[in-house]
Amino acid sequence: MRRSRPALGILGGMGPLATADFYRRLVTRTPADCDQGHLPVLMWADPAVPDRSAALLGRGPSPVPALVEGARWLKRAGARCVVVPCNTAHAYVEQVSKAAGVEVLDMIRAALRAAADTAPGVHRVGVLATPGTRAAALYERAGARLGIDVLQVSARLQSSCVDPAIRAVKGGADPAVAQQRIATAAAALKEHGAQVVIAACTEIPLISGAAARIVPVVDSTDALVDAALSRLWQPPPAREVRTGRRIA
Repeated sequence: MRRSRPALGILGGMGPLATADFYRRLVTRTPADCDQGHLPVLMWADPAVPDRSAALLGRGPSPVPALVEGARWLKRAGARCVVVPCNTAHAYVEQVSKAAGVEVLDMIRAALRAAADTAPGVHRVGVLATPGTRAAALYERAGARLGIDVLQVSARLQSSCVDPAIRAVKGGADPAVAQQRIATAAAALKEHGAQVVIAACTEIPLISGAAARIVPVVDSTDALVDAALSRLWQPPPAREVRTGRRIA
């Protein structure tokens, strides 16, 4: 297949709805005025990738072989770089990038930078994430490098609010209940000094409307979209305007 522009690879399926949401946001946030102005995209979306949180907590198999298989396919198909619209999977992206020999954009760093840019002086950022992301301290480690203090909800709120809300999105349950649970968790982070909260699981932005009325919420999916556009998008060449006038 011949392409005139570099393609973006999407290593998805974690979960399927989050992957579809990423691509929708990529299209809507691209400053294009016609079909041809959008990025060429290659997608590998395998929902059979083993659960990332379970693996990080020692309760399941590693997702690395499946992730490497997908990343290698994307590279062979012509992807210039790869995005993984799953925060928890970023515990493994360095391994995946090295094994597949392809650049993988950093969703965690992109989300933290977006949070810091919401207002001058932001230095305490709350994170709503999966147990696996928490266990791997992905945001804490990246925040330390950027000079940002990262706050997590209590273990009680994680198990009673955040985890059930994520499961509800994956399972297609009532979004109203899930929204309220995420709002409760976001309010607790604000009470403990969070100036901004990151929706640090790609299911959470889908149910963060009520939370955003309590505290500014940064969408990790949008942050990754913006990183991809910054890396690859280029304005298309100016189109020739034909007037139909004949030259004698």
